[in-house]
Amino acid sequence: MSLFLLLKCKIKQRLLLSIFMKKLFFILLSASAFLAKAQTDSLKKALTVSGYAELYYLGDFNNPLNNTRPGFVYSHNRSKEVNVNLAFIKANYSEKSVRANLSLAAGTYMNANYAAEPGVLKNLYEANIGFKISKKHNLWIDAGILPSHIGWESAVGKDNWTLTRSIAADNSPYFETGAKISYTSPSGKWFLSGLVLNGWQRIQRPDGNSTPAFGHQLTFKPNEKLTLNSSSFIGNDKPDSIRQMRYFHDLYAVYQFSPKFGVTAGFDIGAEQKQKGSDQYNIWYTPVLIAKFNVNEKFSLTGRGEYYQDKKEVIIATGTENGFKTFGYSFNADYLMMPNLVFRAELRNLNSHDAVFSNRENVLKTNSTTAALALAFSF
Repeated sequence: MSLFLLLKCKIKQRLLLSIFMKKLFFILLSASAFLAKAQTDSLKKALTVSGYAELYYLGDFNNPLNNTRPGFVYSHNRSKEVNVNLAFIKANYSEKSVRANLSLAAGTYMNANYAAEPGVLKNLYEANIGFKISKKHNLWIDAGILPSHIGWESAVGKDNWTLTRSIAADNSPYFETGAKISYTSPSGKWFLSGLVLNGWQRIQRPDGNSTPAFGHQLTFKPNEKLTLNSSSFIGNDKPDSIRQMRYFHDLYAVYQFSPKFGVTAGFDIGAEQKQKGSDQYNIWYTPVLIAKFNVNEKFSLTGRGEYYQDKKEVIIATGTENGFKTFGYSFNADYLMMPNLVFRAELRNLNSHDAVFSNRENVLKTNSTTAALALAFSF
């Protein structure tokens, strides 16, 4: 072969190789763009953003000097001012085997319930990740800052039958930090979870505390009308040097007699060691009964009766002779202005055995009456 033909062949090979590489690069670039778009579309389908805001005005007829409700009230606790109880924005990621939540929040609820947490943790409403650990069963492990597994009321006002929270809800955990394993039966009738926690409504443990806390939740829904729930907490929420084991159980039932009328009945009871190593315990308990009547699709009426006894002041410290013994009742009216906007009004009275409610002259009284208005919006 002549030198001219050899050079011609090599040039042709290089041109073909160059064309091939350009086509390959274009194919890879197109494939990458397609995969990136597919991943973006998948992420968009799995990721949702939501939000909630609840404005309120509460009038305390005792006119406390600092415009703050008693220390055992953690929701809607500011008086004679328009304020935000809870406002948050939430990102949720959910696929077949992975789920995650991140939510930042502000409001008087956050100020009261996260007061013991440091820095930016005061505004971290929810932050958790979950993994499905079984292909055959609905079995999950979730870890992080989670909604509480205790109680029939949550921090989100629109999800509760009453405008304000019961004393029982305000004085048991709204949130918790730790890990849980949970199982939901194929029929959806049974839910069971076990938890390892940092403490009683804690993100960080108290200084000097090295003991984990434990809990369980068992929920049974035999039909659309009835829900039965049992939840517990076992642990020490104090430094190890003064360790006092706490045992708490929450029991409630929700029964929807008809689309118009439903009842929630709850009973909480707790026991805590009188001192480290003691076999004697201080007991507190609280029964609650709530009834809701739906007048029509937009308007509903709710009544609540409650009693809270904490004679030894394990949870609610008053410094009074008989401890905390308080009976309360409230009446609630809700109007659904839009599918995501509800207007609420409530009249509430609390009557204590001892004087625990202060007035404008800083004189303690046994009775407290409040009137509240709220506007709750979600998207």
